[in-house]
Amino acid sequence: MSTFSKGIEKVEVTLKWDPSPLGEPDHDLDIIAATYTVDASHGDPSYLVHFDSRSPDGTITLNRDSRTGQGFGPDEIMTLELDRLADTYARVVVGVAIQQGEGRRTFGDIENTGVLIREGYTDLTESDFADVSDATAATVAEFTRDEAGEWRFRAALRGFDADPNTFTGLMGR
Repeated sequence: MSTFSKGIEKVEVTLKWDPSPLGEPDHDLDIIAATYTVDASHGDPSYLVHFDSRSPDGTITLNRDSRTGQGFGPDEIMTLELDRLADTYARVVVGVAIQQGEGRRTFGDIENTGVLIREGYTDLTESDFADVSDATAATVAEFTRDEAGEWRFRAALRGFDADPNTFTGLMGR
């Protein structure tokens, strides 16, 4: 039996939620990835990927960005090609934030929320945010580079009571 364990290479994060009821303001949830360097792995992020954007080197891409939750299947999709990320990066934290445009909304206020993180055909983690139903934002995963340079995954569901801008400064601390 081999003890070889290859690290995480490429993952897909999908997010879904139901649209708001007719006549109410739209629910807008966003996937956010914060990337940290080796010398500041728990400080401020080196860069963020969110709101229909991609990383400067193209290794992290928000492929689909919904502002309403309408449609079939995932409403937002982010791809992280960790195996292509430069050696200067040691950590990536992925989170989800609810836009707070018209009054405070929590995960418990939005129907049928769910996040799924998978590598290829393997599900790494899945959550319906029930454990953080009173939060307005949550981290869902952490990827760290080990001593051998391989990426490792850790499920990291942790709720926050913060607007999206404040959350991006808190999510990796």
